[in-house]
Amino acid sequence: MTEHLKVLITVKTYPIPSSKYDELVCTAGVTETGDFIRLYPINFRDLPFSQQYRKYQWMEVEATKHTGRDSRKESYRPKFETIRLIGEPISPKNNWAERARYVLAKKSQSMEHLRDQQEQDRASLGIFKPKYVDDLIVSSDDDKWKPAFEAALRQQRLWETRTVSQEPPRKVPFKFQYRFGCDDPRCNGHQMMIEDWEVGALYWNCINAGATPDEACAKVKQKFLGELCAADRDTHFYVGTILAHPKSWVVIGVFWPKAMPQMSAATPSLFD
Repeated sequence: MTEHLKVLITVKTYPIPSSKYDELVCTAGVTETGDFIRLYPINFRDLPFSQQYRKYQWMEVEATKHTGRDSRKESYRPKFETIRLIGEPISPKNNWAERARYVLAKKSQSMEHLRDQQEQDRASLGIFKPKYVDDLIVSSDDDKWKPAFEAALRQQRLWETRTVSQEPPRKVPFKFQYRFGCDDPRCNGHQMMIEDWEVGALYWNCINAGATPDEACAKVKQKFLGELCAADRDTHFYVGTILAHPKSWVVIGVFWPKAMPQMSAATPSLFD
């Protein structure tokens, strides 16, 4: 059954080639009541400019609930032609207050609490505030997509009529992981992969500007650890599960308004 959804876009994951979906981008957001929605697949780079949504922008779209292999309760398959953007992205003024009104409406206490929710009702998206973030770990990864992915994507783009002719998205030859802990007595610490589109975009922007791979990685670390997780930020992580590994969670975005001046380790978040 087709549903009419109104979604505030909060995150996009980095695009990967897909033999079934051409190019897979997972987009997530929240409804006006703070419920989480996942929209995929979306071939974002092939959308007309008028439909290329930005973070914290409202979107209306017709979509059907995913069934079969994807049993995650938040997953919907959008009809690309029905995407309609509503106004400009919500401003970060007043320390992101209007954004927080929606994205933190149903925040979780911890990663442990989200796992509890997953067991109870198949939850696979959420947001929470880590107690601390002590590192962003960079490790080498393959610099090429799997040959089968690239071959399938190139074949589809060869025979299909598209608005834009594109090469497959470039593979980032590094993995980036946050190391953090939760405000939960059960927490023994976490090391979680970052799949945020903006990590890959920042890496390639640095490379395009002449940086070496090591310099680009250092820039990513400075931005995503030194800035987004700085002591003067009220940092929250958007997280979601992986379809192929439904028990595995990854960081898909960061919500990082400034912390209130009076906040300390013993003081609740502005939005608690």
